[in-house]
Amino acid sequence: MKNPSTPALLFCKKRSGFALIITLSVLTVVIALTGVLIGYLDTARRDASQTKALIQANLFFADTKEILSKFKERKTLYATLYLGPVPLQSEDGRFSLVIRCRPLENGVNINWLGMGNAPAMQPHYEAAQKVFEAIAQQYELRDPTRLEEMIISWVDPKRGSTEQRQSRLGRKNGIISFQQFEALLTRYQFEADDPNAGRVPWRKYFTFHPAPKQAAENLIAGDYLSVELLSVLFGLDRAVVEEEWVASEGALKSLLQRYGIVYDKALFSEQFIDRSECEVQYNYQGERYGFSFVDIEGEVKDFAFDGKQ
Repeated sequence: MKNPSTPALLFCKKRSGFALIITLSVLTVVIALTGVLIGYLDTARRDASQTKALIQANLFFADTKEILSKFKERKTLYATLYLGPVPLQSEDGRFSLVIRCRPLENGVNINWLGMGNAPAMQPHYEAAQKVFEAIAQQYELRDPTRLEEMIISWVDPKRGSTEQRQSRLGRKNGIISFQQFEALLTRYQFEADDPNAGRVPWRKYFTFHPAPKQAAENLIAGDYLSVELLSVLFGLDRAVVEEEWVASEGALKSLLQRYGIVYDKALFSEQFIDRSECEVQYNYQGERYGFSFVDIEGEVKDFAFDGKQ
């Protein structure tokens, strides 16, 4: 005699197996969703921290701007800030950061490479050429001619591409930031297959901001040059310069006098140039963040949030 409960039992077993499959599928989906959600929440948390840090940076920038505006002796102020990082802190301890500044003109302006056709800018063009050629040789750039052409195409809109002429940056007639130059450099490295270009400490040789329109205003803050640039511009042994050079007021004149070198006053200023760029670092929720700005003749502007350091 057959057991009447057998089909029902089998059905129950099949249903249990089906339920088990559904349960495992659901668990798999839940686990996957949990992973996604955790990742999303972590990203959202980081984004929220970044946003809060940005807000804090804006507040610190406003405070820094107010502090700098109170100093009337700007030459003394920046001669001090140029020497190294300076901590700033309010009396109640709520405002605390470290500021580092350097002259905006502490190198050869990269835009001078495109001014070979301007008679009044010949000393500037020749200096830029000298530095660029030294870099090409020292760092063994694979196609320096191509890189120079790419730089000039940005400096001189008449020689640039249609896309560059129509762009916002192109209309500003020149390379206006190091970030812009980095993008150009990346394109060159890809086209020329030249990893050596990435090894060059470009900011020790060049500055990356619009060149003043008047030739007389295109001056280098010679007292604050890098050892690398000094060596190239004046043909000095780098090891010797490293031992003797201390960037400070009157340093260039003192150094060159010891070697009997006369420098072109159309290029190097003996006076304080009231154009500086500064970087600020501060702590927020256990992390280190930074922002930067420029101070041009008392106008503190061009705030840029540099993110986590």
